[in-house]
Amino acid sequence: MLPAVAQGAIGIQCRADDTRILKYLDVLNHPATKVAVDCERAFLASLDGNCRTPIAGQAKIVDGKLHFKGLISKPDGSDMIRVEKSGNPSDAVAIGLEAGEEIKTIAGPRFHEYQQAVEEVQSQTGWANLQS
Repeated sequence: MLPAVAQGAIGIQCRADDTRILKYLDVLNHPATKVAVDCERAFLASLDGNCRTPIAGQAKIVDGKLHFKGLISKPDGSDMIRVEKSGNPSDAVAIGLEAGEEIKTIAGPRFHEYQQAVEEVQSQTGWANLQS
């Protein structure tokens, strides 16, 4: 089972010009995790996903190569599309974007059905009302 995109990663923001704080934060950064999260988030963005969309993805660096697995599903699990990509870690964002584009190609005109299914579940459960 694949986790949600960037599951377990912690992000810290600061001002781009705050060199003192950036120096402290640089010590906390784990480069391999950042590469993986960049890939996963690019995948999510390419599918216009959010925290309520059944999209999963996991990137890992193994033996110097980035491996990504991703999927999109209807909320009830009745239909899933899976993809796998690998490449150079320096191409993490491109790998994530390519994986998302592959999902769209496989789904073809059915791609909108996935978002539609999410919206139906949200309206049936009252989730959309909780967001207001």
